[in-house]
This record gives sequence, C-alpha cells and structure tokens, in this order.
Amino acid sequence: MDSAMKKHIDIKAKGAPSWMPLYEHLEQVEQVARYFAPCFNIEGKVASCGAILHDIGKAHPAFQDQLNGKKSAFPIRHELASLLFLPLFGRSMWEPLIEMVVAHHKSIVNDASKRGLLDLIDRYDDELIDFLRQDWEEWSPKALDIIAALGIEGRSLSEEEVREAFEEVLDYCEQVWNQKGVSRWRGFLVACDHFASALEQHTTTHLSRQFRVADLSFYKRQSDLYPLSMKDASSDRQHTLVIAPTGAGKTDYLMRRCRGRVFYTLPFQASINAMYKRFKSDLEGQDIDIRLLHASSKVVKTKGEPQAEILQNLVGSSVKVLTPHQLAGIIFGSKGFESLLLDLEGCDVILDEVHTYTGVSQAIVLKVVQVLKSIGCRIHIGTATIPSTLYNALLEELEEANTLEVQLSDEEQVKFNRHIIHKLDAWEESHDVIAESISENKKVLVVCNRIEDAQRTFQQLKDDYSETPLLLLHSRFKRSDRNEREVALMEMNNREQACIVVSTQVVEVSLDISFDVMITHTAPFDAMIQRFGRVHRKRSKQSIGTYKPIYVIAPPTEKKEALPYDVEVLQKSFEVLPDGELLDQLSLQDKIDEVYPTLDLMSIESHVKYKSGSGWSVGKLTHSSKAVLMDLLKIDSVQGIVADDVEGYKQAPYEEKMQMEIPMRYWMAKVNDLEQLSNGSDPFIIPNEAYTELGLIKDNLKDNSLQFI
Repeated sequence: MDSAMKKHIDIKAKGAPSWMPLYEHLEQVEQVARYFAPCFNIEGKVASCGAILHDIGKAHPAFQDQLNGKKSAFPIRHELASLLFLPLFGRSMWEPLIEMVVAHHKSIVNDASKRGLLDLIDRYDDELIDFLRQDWEEWSPKALDIIAALGIEGRSLSEEEVREAFEEVLDYCEQVWNQKGVSRWRGFLVACDHFASALEQHTTTHLSRQFRVADLSFYKRQSDLYPLSMKDASSDRQHTLVIAPTGAGKTDYLMRRCRGRVFYTLPFQASINAMYKRFKSDLEGQDIDIRLLHASSKVVKTKGEPQAEILQNLVGSSVKVLTPHQLAGIIFGSKGFESLLLDLEGCDVILDEVHTYTGVSQAIVLKVVQVLKSIGCRIHIGTATIPSTLYNALLEELEEANTLEVQLSDEEQVKFNRHIIHKLDAWEESHDVIAESISENKKVLVVCNRIEDAQRTFQQLKDDYSETPLLLLHSRFKRSDRNEREVALMEMNNREQACIVVSTQVVEVSLDISFDVMITHTAPFDAMIQRFGRVHRKRSKQSIGTYKPIYVIAPPTEKKEALPYDVEVLQKSFEVLPDGELLDQLSLQDKIDEVYPTLDLMSIESHVKYKSGSGWSVGKLTHSSKAVLMDLLKIDSVQGIVADDVEGYKQAPYEEKMQMEIPMRYWMAKVNDLEQLSNGSDPFIIPNEAYTELGLIKDNLKDNSLQFI
C-alpha cells in the first residue's frame, strides 16, 4: 500500500470483525474481475473499471458512520454514491458501468427493502442526490485518491457534471427496467464482489483454481455389476436421458457424458452431502474446486481446506453439487440469478433423480430445462423411474435428434429385482416385523412422510428397543446435529449389527446405505422406488436373485392426513404394488404410467421470469423479492435458533451461526408469533422446550407442554 493509501486506511469497506480498508477491497474485486472477464466473455477494461467504481461510494461519511454504529436519518446507499464518480470514465462505458454498480445489492425498483434507486427517487426525489453529495468537498478527494491508486486517472468533479451524470443514471434505469431482460454486467459484478468478499486475503490463492475442467477419466471404470459402466458414453448428441435402476451406475455414466464444468443436482441435503464427499474422494489429487450448495452447505467441513466453507456458493467451481431448488432460482428471477446464469452458461448440468410427483415440480423441471438449453448447457437427466408423459415432454424440450437415450435391456433389468413387497393396513402390524428383524440381527429402516410422524415413531421404538442402536434423521435439526446424524447413519450402515433408523424422505436418493428391512409409509410411486433402493442396495454376483422385504403401510383416506402428498396419488401408488410378491423391474414403467396417466402440469407461467417462446420477462436490474419458489414447493425458507443459543449466536462467526440454525417454514414463525433476531440470517427465536433430541417439535413452539416426551 503506497503512502497515499496509508493516510486513507481509516476509510473502511467493512465493519467488524474484519474492518477491511476500502482500498484493499476494491483492489481484490478488481483482481477477480480481470481474472473472471475472459471466462465469462466480458470486456476486460470495463470489468476492471466497474470493480473499482462499484463500492467507492463507501467513502461517504454517512456510510463510515454507519459502520461505526451511528445511524443516519436518511438511507445511505453506497452504490448510488459510487455513481457520482461516473464522469471519470469514458461515456462508452457508462451503460455497463451503471448496470454493474447500481443494483449489485438491491433491485432498482420494488426492492423488498424499498431502497432501490427508483424506490428512493419516488420517495425523496431531489433530496436523494443532495444527500449523496453531502460533504462532497470533504470526502470526494479521499475517494479520488483511492481511485487514482487503483490506476484510474482522477480529477475534481464539478457539481454540474455530477448531477448530470446522476440524471443519466436515472433515465437509463427507468428505461431498462421496462425493457425486460437479464443484465450480464450485473451478474458479473455480483460474482466478482462475492468472491472477493468471501475470501478477502485468500482471494489470490484461490483464483488460479477457478473455471478448470476436471479430469473425469476416473468414471471410465467398468464392472459387470454396473451395466451402465459397460455402455458407450461417447455420443456426439448434446443431451442425455438415462433410465436405470438404483445401483446400475448412473452417476458414473452421467459423469462420463460431461465435457466441461459440472453442476450435479440431487433433491435432498443428505444425498448432496454424500455425493459431495464422493466426488472429493473420486477426484482427489486434482487441483480443482469441488463444492456443494444447499441451505446448510457451509457447515460441511473439508479437512485441510480452511476456506472450504465460504467457497461453496461462489462461481467458477469445477464440480458443484446442489439442489434443484437452488437451480430453479434462475426461472423465478431470485436475487443473484444473473450470476448463477453466468456460472451455468455452456456447462454440463446433471439432473439426478429429480422428484417429479407433483404438477408444480414437473412444471419447474421442464422450465429449468428450457432455460439451461437457452444458455448452451449440455443437460443430462438420470432417474430410476419417470412417467412416460414427462419423459416424452423432456425429450421434446431437449430435441430427440440431439439427445442420447439410454436404458437397460430386459435381461439387465431383471438382475435388479431385489424386493418382496408386503402391504400392511396399519403401523401396528409392523411391530412383529421389527421385533423379529432385530432378533435376527438385521438393520431396519423406517421411513415416514412427515417429521411429526417420524418423531412419534422414534419415541415409541426408543421405549421398546432401549438396548438397540437407534437414530432419527429429518430436516429440522440444528445443522450441526443434522451433520452428526448423517455421519452416524453411515457408521450404522457399515456395522454388521442390528439397528433401527427412523427417517423422512431425506434418505430417498443417492445415499449409499444398504439396510435389510424397510417399513415405509406409502409415498408417490416414483418416490417409493427411490426409498426401496436403500434396502439390499449392495450387490454382488452372489446377491443377484436374492430378495429382501419391504413393508408398505396403507395410505390415509383424508386429504389433510396425506400431506405433503396428494391423497389420490398415494392411493393409486399403493394399489399398483404387489402384495407378498416380487416387485419386478420390468413392471415398473407400466405401474408408474398407471399412477400418472397424464402430465398434470401446474401452470407456473405467471410466477416465472422466463416465458415459453418469448424469453425473459424480468425487468432489467431487478429481481423477485418474494420467495415464490418456497411458497410453491413448501420449502423450509427461514431459520430458527433456540433461546439458549441467542447470545452465542450474536457473537459467533458466520460458520458457527449456521451450525446453530434450524430450517423451518415461515408460517410456523408467524402463526406462533416468534420473535425475530436482527443478526446473521435473522433467525426466529424458538422456545427451549421446542427443541429436544427429536429435533424441532412444531407443537411446542407456543405450547410449553411437550407432546412426545
């Protein structure tokens, strides 16, 4: 840092705990921008200038006061103050510079906080520019010193040219948000800013590993036990549709179909964590970044890589494992969607075991495929089951002539017959099954459709089998507890002794566990096939032709009791199952088509920002502030922390905060009038008695009497 900068070291970009000087932050973002520009086909000079300009407004005294805990009566938006320095740059750069700077934190209009540029202008009009220019003679020279030190020739700016430039910013923003479209410049700057902000002093170290294509030759391994490993994956066709049973080698085959950077989607956190660890092991020794992205991905630690947690949601990874929900943000125009679009552009995207048993999820899958195709992605879909109607719709979207279709022969499929299905009228009929299984030293997996049922079932079994190892797994544990339970699940799976695991849908997909017996609630047919794959999963030449039992409990008859699923789908799914007989792989397609005879798409066109046939409908430099996706899919979209953790949460660094958090639904907080903490992820405060060894007890959020203990 030169002498000019040393005198301005008091100008900070960030508050506690880092107190990073503004000069250092801008220098790091500019370094990232120069490196990322050719990767995204972005003009380098403009990229560098945007990086330098984007936060220079943080030199404003009101922002510096804010960092020190002094609140301003007027809302300070540092990115708008940055744009006062636009006249320093050539006019040919102004439009991309505006797009990079003006909305890198807020939507320019209809922002959730009402602090976007056009929101503030509607409220304050000329007062906004007056406030931004407040104390101009005092703070602008400091900002100009920083800009000059970063290589941009500075000069004193008159009030007239600053006001004229700001008016041009306003005119441009009012014009483009009505034009509709996606701003690559905005997405680019956000990607660079997040990368530098997350890594700070480690930015340079990690830059060289970005945008590398992994060597996937590991997945060329072959075995007769995995028939897909014996099939050629070298077709010139761009896309892939693979239908094959659990354990047939879909992951390896889909990876062999990839040519560039890889995005790999799976539905559940447990399966994503397992796949992430698998890729880390498979591709060990390569100097690449392998990442995962889901609600609690930052608490999955990687030995020997202290920055692994903060890398997860950044662009440029060689392989990224994520949920379809994160991917679907691109169709709903969620905050940051432009950066995700840039990161995805031209990459290989694997959609593994997409759950498509509702009209909403089917519509979302088709819409995501449309967007991915429009940005030049190679799309590879692999699943054990899929309705013919949906398969045909996907094939039409991908174009048959450009899609490699792969299925096993009848002879190969029958070797995956593994289960005898038994139908039960009620849970009570499973008691003797469990007792006998434990006496025979077998591992029992119980799968419930709802967390409350899993908690109640676990408590009953704990009372009955106090000497047997038991485990409860669902999505509403503290994230640290959830990770420990996933580790415990794998350890129990690997031991040759009796145990009982009670879980929800989180075990359905891609977990490499192999239990001896399953008792499960009826789920949609395709979901049940996934569940069944957790029993008798480990195959050998000797195990082919041997079968293990699955016990399926009859579905409810009332709509409310069937939630989160459709009661008619559950009843049809139960009806097509055999009873006391082998579940034949060759019969699965007919059965799933009987359950789903038509493609019952829910119309989501009014919610999405990418319209069939016409492209993007989102206003440029804006994003959706409402979590439409969360509402449609009933996803846990907010966080909770128990009351005893509040003080520790306030003081903890980011990664430790996440370990204390419990994913939950927004309505649960509102119905129970939970207080919300203004810190970290703004979690809702949960009464201590509502969190036990069973996880979050929904009925105890307001009522202090425990329901299950």
